[in-house]
Amino acid sequence: MSELPALGSRVSLRYRLPAGSEKPMTDVIGHLESLKPTVLIRTKDGALVDVAPADIVNVRELSHAPVRASAIRALEHAAALAWPGVEQQWLGGWLLRAGHGVTSRANSAIPLGVSAQIADLSAVRDWYRARDLPTWLALPERLLPIRTPGIKPARVMVRELPELPATPATPPDVTPAQPSPPSVTLAQQPDARWLRVYERDVPVDVLTAVLDGALTFAAVPDRAVGRGAVTSTPDGTPWLGISSVRVSPVHRGQGHARAVCEELLAWGAGTGARQAYVQVEVDNHAAIALYTALGFRLHHQTRYVAAEDVLGSR
Repeated sequence: MSELPALGSRVSLRYRLPAGSEKPMTDVIGHLESLKPTVLIRTKDGALVDVAPADIVNVRELSHAPVRASAIRALEHAAALAWPGVEQQWLGGWLLRAGHGVTSRANSAIPLGVSAQIADLSAVRDWYRARDLPTWLALPERLLPIRTPGIKPARVMVRELPELPATPATPPDVTPAQPSPPSVTLAQQPDARWLRVYERDVPVDVLTAVLDGALTFAAVPDRAVGRGAVTSTPDGTPWLGISSVRVSPVHRGQGHARAVCEELLAWGAGTGARQAYVQVEVDNHAAIALYTALGFRLHHQTRYVAAEDVLGSR
């Protein structure tokens, strides 16, 4: 049996039927409501399907709600503007990005236009070769019929952002019942302390690049950092992208990372975004748990594929 995803996830589950049934197995699609002692799945019409764990043959996580390819393309457009590298060019329906070869997002071509074709890849490869860079393709699912497995499979997770209510002043004689959350600072540029926690050797011009959007760098000083960018889809819908969330090795745990993310969510809402996304590699279980706890749910999946692997298979 495949490992079950977290409660609340939407799945397609295949399971065995009792002996003597008309067919040996069947499938159900719905949201996981319980994992023990049996697996309960709530279907679209509200029915509750009860499956014994031993009867499960296969389970596949789906987007939290049905998602059109056009919605994937729109979100990926906003995300590409949030990590555009330091040089960009459109080639047919492909957006080509270069950023000194540092980070996959800033150094990959992504098929954002409906006119993007596999036939364009030779020209895409020439563009990267002229910059002495390998040709990586960022391939969100369902945008192009390329089946090459690739590397760095990742989940793109989303959540709604509520409008920010007015915050009432706290009376001076009232002491908060709970400890104050970690203090988070925001800045337009990453300073030396931010970069020290971030640890990755990413050039500042790559970190601070954004197209037609707003950018901020959040920090619990010397403990945790994160990057927020608000960019728009082609129809003008603003999205907040959270990335580069890192915690100092001497301050492990999700408390500081959560505080950074919550501050970025508030900043994004204040900047006009009503939806937020994160991209997290599928084996980064701690980050997936954090984002799930913050209300993010799977929207689609993506990966990186070397252009040579596609061209060589033609």
